[in-house]
Amino acid sequence: MTAQPEITQRDLRNKSKEIMDAVQAGQSFTVTRDGHQIGELVPLRRRRRFVSRREFAAMSRSAPDIALDAFRADQDATADQYLDSPYDR
Repeated sequence: MTAQPEITQRDLRNKSKEIMDAVQAGQSFTVTRDGHQIGELVPLRRRRRFVSRREFAAMSRSAPDIALDAFRADQDATADQYLDSPYDR
């Protein structure tokens, strides 16, 4: 894993357009002040809004099998088993 380039607070202020363009293109930076690392500037992950039927089918074929009995047992163990109002307790 390669280290992120460091930029100073002053560079961030003075070269903000160039730095923001690089972040938009996927580059990450470590911001420093007085020689100390104070933060990271990283691009946001973009959420995909649409997955095609073909892509969903391909992902489903490679998904791990689920043991339904174990899944149900896990659900029962973590779910609140009380059917009455929680305010009555």
